Amino acid sequence: QLQASGGGLVQAGGSLRLSCAASEDTFSTYRMAWFRQAPGKEREFVAGIRWSVYSTDYADSAKGRFTISGDRSKNSVSLQMDSLIPEDTAVYYCAATVRPTYASNMRGYEYWGQGTQVTVSS
Repeated sequence: QLQASGGGLVQAGGSLRLSCAASEDTFSTYRMAWFRQAPGKEREFVAGIRWSVYSTDYADSAKGRFTISGDRSKNSVSLQMDSLIPEDTAVYYCAATVRPTYASNMRGYEYWGQGTQVTVSS
């Protein structure tokens, strides 16, 4: 039900913008977020947004470089990624939940996108 797009190959220092939207407007989300999973590593939280107060959360690795934004009425969220480094290479997943949960609690999200590959070359 979530469609993610915008991944690709970029050189270190470059930028990418990921987008994610619900394919059906059948649920009202409490929170949406981006996670990522690098080869051989566990999936990790990147950034999240809570609609009720439009508050945002970021992993330490994303602070100052990534910006999450979105539109609650459209169940859509974007992730602007600047100053990319090779360590950002991963499959990025968008996620959504209709229930209160902590931003970084992966198990708290019921809906997941299919993932989009981001590759940063050095």
